[in-house]
Amino acid sequence: MRCPTFLAVFGLVLFASAAAQQPKAVATYSDWSVFVRDSGGEKICFAATEAKDKSPKSVNHGDVFFLVASWKSGAASEQPSLMTGYTLNAKPEPTLRVGSDKWEMYSSENEAFIESASEEKRLVRAMKRGADMRVGAVSARGTATNYIISLRGITAALDRVGKECR
Repeated sequence: MRCPTFLAVFGLVLFASAAAQQPKAVATYSDWSVFVRDSGGEKICFAATEAKDKSPKSVNHGDVFFLVASWKSGAASEQPSLMTGYTLNAKPEPTLRVGSDKWEMYSSENEAFIESASEEKRLVRAMKRGADMRVGAVSARGTATNYIISLRGITAALDRVGKECR
């Protein structure tokens, strides 16, 4: 399992609502951890990892996570998102690269998402085949940031997410 600091920070960053149950870590697969939580009777399962590399080194990025979430109800399945420790600038949009494939995301405060379900599926397929993912974003202050997200363990983690939220 990930270190306790990761779990504590991750729980605080993602789910600050008092009504929401803290996420429970259920497994770790290489660089990805699997969590489940209940939110108002809705079971949410997700795989998450921290950015392995952050640049520029001279700025405070805060905590940077990438996650892929599924809802037991089927409201969403394998929905990828980025969470940063700062407010994202909406333009230019954050971008993801796995190999030569590229995706643009839309942002809302410190989170970014893929616009369409078909592009989400294409990204998850690429993540399962890739070694790492490159993320580029711009902070609300105008600082260009770049991250490397390891994809080691993503396939096994998503298999577990699927089992947890059946």
